[in-house]
Amino acid sequence: MSAPTLPNAAAAMIEEQKLTAYLLNLGHPRGGSKAKFFLGRRFRVEEWEGLADALRHHAKHNPVSQTKRTPFGVVYALDCHLPTPDQSNPCIRTVWEIRPDDARPRLITAHPLG
Repeated sequence: MSAPTLPNAAAAMIEEQKLTAYLLNLGHPRGGSKAKFFLGRRFRVEEWEGLADALRHHAKHNPVSQTKRTPFGVVYALDCHLPTPDQSNPCIRTVWEIRPDDARPRLITAHPLG
């Protein structure tokens, strides 16, 4: 039996602000270390769509490792390889939320594993 996948992964939503102001922002109090990681793999704020595309690929091609029901919806964690401009393709975790009123997964966060 294969591992579960993210429901509706093809419709995954990633907000520009989530990437430019958080995951690629060295000055963000909680996102700065994540930005160092992603920028170090040659993703760029000016080309944030590249990271968005890589995260969508991650959502479509990696198994769900954890699922948690919250008051806001269902949260899914997915682990492993992210295609990167530097070809290192590290193992990361992405976290997605699906709300009861919208079946599209919405990116919550991403960070390196290990």
